[in-house]
Amino acid sequence: MERTLILLKPDAVQRRLAGDLIAKFERKGLRLAGLKLIHASKSLAEKHYEVHKERPFYGSLISFLTSGPTVAMVLEGREAVTVARNLIGATDGVKAAPGTIRGDYAISVQNNLVHGSDSAENAAKEIALWFQEAELVTFTPIDTPWVAGG
Repeated sequence: MERTLILLKPDAVQRRLAGDLIAKFERKGLRLAGLKLIHASKSLAEKHYEVHKERPFYGSLISFLTSGPTVAMVLEGREAVTVARNLIGATDGVKAAPGTIRGDYAISVQNNLVHGSDSAENAAKEIALWFQEAELVTFTPIDTPWVAGG
């Protein structure tokens, strides 16, 4: 089973969308392996967005992620990264397809509600930033044969 990091950013928490968004991932068949509410420190935000350090929008990304609480979660399932990113939708909420999280709830590029890892390799790195191994739980849901084909 593949893991991915999902962050419900401060705008999702402030707009009280966390429960609906978590439910969307769960209804698709992904399962929670870790979940917590955290107010990201500047150093955590900088490490998370390090890949964008040279970009002009880097400072505003850091300010936004540290502006309020974030729900951090690790989801697990078959092709979890791809499944989650398809549910999330395009980065720009205006361009995101209806039915996706961003297509239904976001109209901004930066305040786009959710972050999802873009590869299994990056997911592993991001999960290690946000969670200690002891905070993650592995189990096999009884519906696995019907949801994930096995």
